Amino acid sequence: MTNSIDQVTDRLASTETGMQPWLWLPLLKLLAQGDPVDTADLAAATGRPLEEIRTALEAMADTEYDESGRIIGQGLTQRPTHHRFEVDGQQLYTWCALDTLIFPTLLGTSARIESAYKATGTPVRVTAGPAGVTGVEPAGAVVSLVNPDDMSSVRSSFCNQVHFFASPEEAQPWIDSHPGGTVIPVEEAYALGSAMAEKMLAQTTVHATNNPGNGVQSCTC
Repeated sequence: MTNSIDQVTDRLASTETGMQPWLWLPLLKLLAQGDPVDTADLAAATGRPLEEIRTALEAMADTEYDESGRIIGQGLTQRPTHHRFEVDGQQLYTWCALDTLIFPTLLGTSARIESAYKATGTPVRVTAGPAGVTGVEPAGAVVSLVNPDDMSSVRSSFCNQVHFFASPEEAQPWIDSHPGGTVIPVEEAYALGSAMAEKMLAQTTVHATNNPGNGVQSCTC
């Protein structure tokens, strides 16, 4: 499954999911502040016109909104899930286990993570930052991964199958029901997520360099 793991992280770092390089990092940083994000704030953070922001968001089918039409989730979410992600004093959540291991690198800060697979309820607790994983409990915890054919809805096709398990043994029923899936240790999943984050950051830098008039602007988020 090694080649498949590398392939899926490459796909997640690409625009196959509908996320534009110039949009996702400012959006992620705004969401991390813990408040719903207005499109006007996102336009200001990216230096893009509102219409371009709205068009880009339409291509991101999984984006979550509140009742006022403000953004509350895109990978990192303010709506509760099984994956708790505490960063800079904000209690947030993510769509999947791998998200929790990607975002410390993207946000440049440490996070406290807690997640439990719904069928077992055994909590996995992780502390991680830009430099790596600093704690895993239980020590043998693993993360499940899949490589779906279609990522146009990354949340349903990928995220909903990517969980923490307290041990490989606890993950075995999931493996049995997902023949194309695999599980890897948390530290290995972090390394994959961090490498993916670096690719995404590089894409953002390249895009901003190639589009100096419309690149990502300095953001105070």
